Amino acid sequence: MHYLAAMWDGGGTVPVEVGVVRRLLARGHTVTVLGDPTIAPDLAGTGAEFRSWVRAPHRVSTAREDDVFKDWEVLRNPPALLGRLRDRLVTGPAAAQAADVREALATRPADAVVANAALLGAMVGAESLGVPFAVLSPNVYSRPAPGLPPFGSGLRPARGPAGRLRDRALTGLVDRLWNRGLPDLDAARAGVGLGPLPSVWAQWDRAARVLVLTSAVFDLPAELPDGVRYVGPVLDDPAWAEPVEPPAGDGPLVAVGLSSTWMRQEDVLRRIVAALASLDVRAVVTTGPAVDPAEVPGSGRIAVVRSASHAQLFERADAVVTHAGHGTLVRALAAGVPAVCLPMGRDQRDNVVRAARHGAVVGLPARASSGRIAAAVRQVLTDPAYRRGARALGARLRADAAGTALVDELEAVARRRVVPRPA
Repeated sequence: MHYLAAMWDGGGTVPVEVGVVRRLLARGHTVTVLGDPTIAPDLAGTGAEFRSWVRAPHRVSTAREDDVFKDWEVLRNPPALLGRLRDRLVTGPAAAQAADVREALATRPADAVVANAALLGAMVGAESLGVPFAVLSPNVYSRPAPGLPPFGSGLRPARGPAGRLRDRALTGLVDRLWNRGLPDLDAARAGVGLGPLPSVWAQWDRAARVLVLTSAVFDLPAELPDGVRYVGPVLDDPAWAEPVEPPAGDGPLVAVGLSSTWMRQEDVLRRIVAALASLDVRAVVTTGPAVDPAEVPGSGRIAVVRSASHAQLFERADAVVTHAGHGTLVRALAAGVPAVCLPMGRDQRDNVVRAARHGAVVGLPARASSGRIAAAVRQVLTDPAYRRGARALGARLRADAAGTALVDELEAVARRRVVPRPA
């Protein structure tokens, strides 16, 4: 069967979604990826076809000025951050995304469309042509649902009537902010002959499946719609990751990985290096493609590099220090390694809450001093409870990652065994 995968360059989401493409290809299917040109190198050698967004906004290079989203400008203002995501990615460009998807399907018909969870316009394009589509959520479940605090809030699950009231109030506020984009989404739908929706995220209800690329045991328990499936994490490294040999010595090995996109993380990285320099440890610090390693001086015991294979590095690590992006944190836990987390925005505080329920991480504010970071690293290295928590959770994550649920569900969608609910 042939699939059209609609993607955007969301940094850490790219290796996850490219991993989905690889699994479809390994099962014998063909895939066309519609995405930002910056994704094309990640697909080299996979056998997938690539075509760029034309009408929809997209990155043309990895330079900061070419970032369509530029969320670092509003990270400390959650309503502004949500509005920017809505207007620049989710609903604002919906008509342009739909047009690009329709053109791609006219050029090469597909049995199914696989759309990133944020690309509602891509879903509109598939729906308008009667092509079944699946929503791909590359992290935890993000749509408002009973039992879940608002996505991105970093709140723990509600307890008692006061907690449930808190969630209802905050979810109502978040819904109102999202639904300011409903006119754009409905206009995109009307432009291709589809009717209006009651809310922005009701577009997901038109999907054959919503596939959440993590383990149910990692996420919070909630009442989810019938079409939602947890299909396990994709633990693939990004294409640009390279093998790295840790510094020599007998001290514990600490691996450091923050965001692969720019979040003004240079100062955080320097404080982490200062913290590790005060401990009797070895470390490999990865800056990612957004930060020059020269901006984060290391030492003989602390190697600072642009990239490293987390799959190889985490197997040898005794602890990980991370911003708690879903991809990095889940790869660490899947290796059975406890983590110190310094969330900087997006979904990162949510991920810390989830991992902390299993006793596998210590969470700190991103502004924590080097002394506090050093104390937290010492804590996860010396208290065996953190290692036990990480290993127990990691075993579940690895089992789900090794399963076939992801591709099985996508094949069922393409065979039209699962159909969208009627409008």
